[in-house]
Amino acid sequence: MTTRIDRRMAKLKAEGRPALVTYFMAGDPDYDSSLAIMRTLPRAGSDVIELGMPFSDPMADGPAIQAAGLRALKGGQTLAKTLDMARAFRTGDAETPIVLMGYYNPIYIYGVDRFLADAVDAGIDGLIVVDLPPEMDDELCLPAIRAGINFIRLATPTTDDRRLPTVLNNTSGFVYYVSMTGITGSALPDTTKVAAAVKRIKAHTGLPVCVGFGVKTAEQARAIGASADGVVVGTAIVNAVASVLGPKGEKTADPAEAVATLVSGLAQGVRSARLASA
Repeated sequence: MTTRIDRRMAKLKAEGRPALVTYFMAGDPDYDSSLAIMRTLPRAGSDVIELGMPFSDPMADGPAIQAAGLRALKGGQTLAKTLDMARAFRTGDAETPIVLMGYYNPIYIYGVDRFLADAVDAGIDGLIVVDLPPEMDDELCLPAIRAGINFIRLATPTTDDRRLPTVLNNTSGFVYYVSMTGITGSALPDTTKVAAAVKRIKAHTGLPVCVGFGVKTAEQARAIGASADGVVVGTAIVNAVASVLGPKGEKTADPAEAVATLVSGLAQGVRSARLASA
């Protein structure tokens, strides 16, 4: 099985640069605006899109992403609409990988078999489900792999060498290294520790290692990209959306333009990473 993620990561490796992986919340601040954001991401320099599935009780999300999820849910966003968004995106972009990221509850309620069939139909390439440990692979991970969807696992600073092989088992596409303990957007990553962690993970797997949680600026993206195969940015993008919303959630400017401006700068940082480290 070769997915869009596999092809994109191989292409970027051949080019000698890391990927820019961008997260945003589906339905934030509304369906049409978030679809416009999704469509602008590749043009701004995103290599892989992480599409957030809004959920009422997230356990790993910081205040910014929690607020984005609540805005989306208040606006009527559902898992079915999130899949519809991916399907609409695919009418104009057949190559950019899409990873759904979120929690298992909405998928469980939707129905695993139905969800996977609809995800494949919508052009989904990968899943990051943060509250499903490897011990529950039969629940979703293995069925997803059989459906042709990568199952991407998180590794953290507390994932030691005894636990790491279990985490990496059945992982595909890439490994998402969470650069700190705690919730999203809570601190800045220590680039020295990140480089050592990426090296340690790579001793256990041939998969690309992408690093996220805390990257906000082009300079941070460049520094992380010097050692990682990809740089994941989420909270900064969600904050860019929030920055053009008024006190009642009304749009004061175009969210897609705000995101495009930020992502273009991040993309420049990522694209200079290997040049800087050469």
